[in-house]
Amino acid sequence: MQNERRVTAFLALAGGVISISWSAIFVRWARMPGTCSAFYRTLIARILLWVLFPFLRDKSRRLSRRSFWITVLGGALFAGDVGFWNTAVMHTSAGNATFLSNIAPLFVGLFTWMLTRRLPSRRFWIALLVGTLGSALIVAADLRLALSRSSADALAVLAAVCFGLYLIITSRLREQHDVLELLVLSTTASAVVLFLAAVGARLPMAIPGANSLSALLALGLICQVGGYFCLTYALGHLPATVTSILFLSVAPFTAMFAWMIFGERMSAMEIAGGALVLTGAWIVGRKEKTDIPQTEELVQPTEA
Repeated sequence: MQNERRVTAFLALAGGVISISWSAIFVRWARMPGTCSAFYRTLIARILLWVLFPFLRDKSRRLSRRSFWITVLGGALFAGDVGFWNTAVMHTSAGNATFLSNIAPLFVGLFTWMLTRRLPSRRFWIALLVGTLGSALIVAADLRLALSRSSADALAVLAAVCFGLYLIITSRLREQHDVLELLVLSTTASAVVLFLAAVGARLPMAIPGANSLSALLALGLICQVGGYFCLTYALGHLPATVTSILFLSVAPFTAMFAWMIFGERMSAMEIAGGALVLTGAWIVGRKEKTDIPQTEELVQPTEA
């Protein structure tokens, strides 16, 4: 039974990786400020999730007050992730922004150690090293534009910090709570934070046209609902450390889609970097579940 759940979790994560790999493409097509497209992404997802929630929720589980606010915090961190990342995508290459934002496993490992005083397994660090070397090759291949895009790249790194924390929080909450319930609450919190950020920055909220609306709908339905439902499900059966490494696979797929659609050229160094990232994902993905140390509880839910 455990092996079946593990296989299902990996399949769900694979579906999530493919879905989320399209994010950069849809953000480009939306032709809106990054924070605004991120807001519409979460708003559209929120509407659909709230429609489905009464019919699909697991009524046998209930969030405690403490877990509720931690879920809201996770939603705020996710808002930071997509807000910073969407903005970075508009000012650097789709592949570059995705690779930089996907150094999240480094922060997952560090945050895990800070919270539990237990370092992730050696397999995790080997996989992280291989994946990070791959990411470094991708960035190094485009140094000519490094100075002009340094601020956008910094935003992508901030997105990685937010996403790393989001993974840890969601992973711990998933041990006790339903996928849909967590996704509904966190997505709602994300939409509120992004709306306040857009209004505070006085960004234009009007959708430019039908093409932009189609891209926003795809962001909300494919990337947010489909992609993050799969990711949230996987986090209930795989440690955040393992999931974060496997999630690095988003970057090579994004770079490939950007090459196919936008003509963003992939050099030999970038292809080699993508191969290393996928190798890192394979290293940690082939590890047997019995060998993967689970991190200690971050959240201890109590009844409200």
